[in-house]
Amino acid sequence: MVVVLALNSGSSSLKYGLYAVDGDPVLLVGGTIETPDDDGDDHGRFFDTIETALKGEATPTVIGHRIVHGGPHRDAHCRIDDAVMADLEAACAFAPLHGPASLALIRAAGGRYPGVPQVACFDTAFHAGMPDVASTLPIPRAYRAGGVRRYGFHGLSCESIVRQLGDDRPARLVIAHLGNGASVTAVLDGGSIDTSMGLTPSGGVMMATRAGDLDPGVLLYLLRETGLDAAALATLVDHASGMAGVSGLSGDMRVLRAAATDEAGLAIRMFERSVCKQIAAMIASLGGADMVVLTGGIGENDAATCRAIRAGLAWVPGLDIRIMPSQEDAQIARHAAALG
Repeated sequence: MVVVLALNSGSSSLKYGLYAVDGDPVLLVGGTIETPDDDGDDHGRFFDTIETALKGEATPTVIGHRIVHGGPHRDAHCRIDDAVMADLEAACAFAPLHGPASLALIRAAGGRYPGVPQVACFDTAFHAGMPDVASTLPIPRAYRAGGVRRYGFHGLSCESIVRQLGDDRPARLVIAHLGNGASVTAVLDGGSIDTSMGLTPSGGVMMATRAGDLDPGVLLYLLRETGLDAAALATLVDHASGMAGVSGLSGDMRVLRAAATDEAGLAIRMFERSVCKQIAAMIASLGGADMVVLTGGIGENDAATCRAIRAGLAWVPGLDIRIMPSQEDAQIARHAAALG
């Protein structure tokens, strides 16, 4: 039996779980550490919290990490070595919101558990086989050599939905992962053929603090007319936009529902409309859809959002809309046990 410590580092939290893996993973201990605006400098403190929670349980024999972006050279889950770390360093250019924190967590895990193998589980891996019509971005061809293309994210979540559906999985499936980050993916015969996020996890659906798809002319205008530089634009696009920017209050759906102000209501309605538009786009990519699965923190827990999405898709005949849990951590445990 393999004992896996699965570490799922997101933009606002770190989820951890200790799994016994002998067939299907069995969760022994799990929890979440909130990391709002974390600077990524002292990830050792996370392991103090984790070890307190794990006290009395088995010691991990392998550690699995959710890695948001593997860059152009990493499109399959793998054991972490020096070459992988070098590629992850380079990939930070594509995911500055997530990459540095993931690297710091890997190093901290190596320091706390020396000699224990670590495995990188890439959110981009599920989308690696997308056709060129989906993966190619409409920019000059010369930039493709540097890895500028659509990658897609939330792949571990999509994997978990496909696995849970099993024989019930239809040929044409749309998965909407709706949380602090949100994306919508078109799945044909179990594989990704299109997805809403692009080069980075900032595109597609309007999110909690991320703008999602935005007229590039807006960014050019802000550069030209307001004096914002690249760093300020990155903060605006990733941390100050989305539902937080529209509401002027928060990107947390729970806070917005409780606030019940006009601005909060507008932010919620814009999010719901954005999700419906992206689902419709994925239905077009599939040539129709048999099922939509809503998952992620909002998709699983915010009933009002789910009702609004159902209403917004009522025009699609015969569409089965389900709510299912994202089991990213169990997917990490499976891959880590197999590769560690």
